[in-house]
Amino acid sequence: MPALRRLWLQCHRWTALSLGWVLIVSGLSGAVLVVARPLDHWLHPQYFVAQGDATRGAVALETVRRALAEEFGPRAGLTFRPPREPGETLQVLVRGAWRGTVFIDPASGREQGRRADDEGFVNTLFGLHSALWMAMRGKAVLAWAALAYLGLLATGLVLWWPRRWPPSLRIEWRAGLLRGLFDVHRTGGAVLGLLLAVSIATGAFMAWRPIGGWINALGGAAAAPAPTLAGPPAAMLPLDALVGRAQAVFPDGRVGFVTLAPQANRPVRVRMRVPGEPHPHGVSVVWVDPRDGSVLSASRWTGLDPAGRLNAVIYPLHTGELGGLPLQAAVALAGLATGALGISGVWLWWRRRRARRGQGRAPVRAAAPH
Repeated sequence: MPALRRLWLQCHRWTALSLGWVLIVSGLSGAVLVVARPLDHWLHPQYFVAQGDATRGAVALETVRRALAEEFGPRAGLTFRPPREPGETLQVLVRGAWRGTVFIDPASGREQGRRADDEGFVNTLFGLHSALWMAMRGKAVLAWAALAYLGLLATGLVLWWPRRWPPSLRIEWRAGLLRGLFDVHRTGGAVLGLLLAVSIATGAFMAWRPIGGWINALGGAAAAPAPTLAGPPAAMLPLDALVGRAQAVFPDGRVGFVTLAPQANRPVRVRMRVPGEPHPHGVSVVWVDPRDGSVLSASRWTGLDPAGRLNAVIYPLHTGELGGLPLQAAVALAGLATGALGISGVWLWWRRRRARRGQGRAPVRAAAPH
């Protein structure tokens, strides 16, 4: 048993020392994002609060689309996020030579501001949290680090497991800083293990799409491919008419996003949130032919593949939106705990390594001639 325990300790220690920096950065940035996003809305109302007269009604989406297509080119990808609450702006995500979000007053169609993907504290922090500022490579690193961290939690639980129950959860600060940090690291990981595991596992799922493919493969299912358009490109119907066709499929749903892909053979994608759907933006999808408004396919979230149905729950669970303020506080706590466990673990290893080196040099110094 002592030999097996040493093996568990070595696996725990060196996995943490190798990937600890990823976990510290991801955990702390995630905790800050929970607070930074609402703070960003409060500090920059010009982006998020509509300044026009809402009693005038809403400007046609087609009017906004044409203006943006004229500026960014007809083949720029555009994703419209209609207002979901009274007083919100219409937000359009642009994917072209310029990549960012344009904020528009829904009553007048006037632009209130724009923000590039890499502009602003929240966007910069989100890029660090979601991809380590390395695009898809960063997402893969985060996913593998998260999966390794689940192993760290398991090995840490084995090392913590007490011989007698109930276990002592006391933190002995009176015995010195090193002992106090050891107790924080050991007890904190055990007490918050389930919360950390949920936060990290959901983050891994969201960070890297192949994980969803593995889940579908285990369930013997596959994600339905996006439909494509046959024939040469043709003029599209007004965007409002296309959204109306999608709304007729799920009349009880709320439009979350309307996406116009840059590829000429892609139909319009309308994401909707139907009653009972946990995802705040909705993952129920309607594909509409832009040339004649015919519905090519439609899927409620309950009819998606296993990974798609999981995503409807995992996203709001990871961000805390599924449970309101209490869950958001738990998400922030999980991020802080992840960072604290990583920092305390590295600190403990460094202090003990220093102490062992000091003990090894002591006899040599004592024998040295005066």
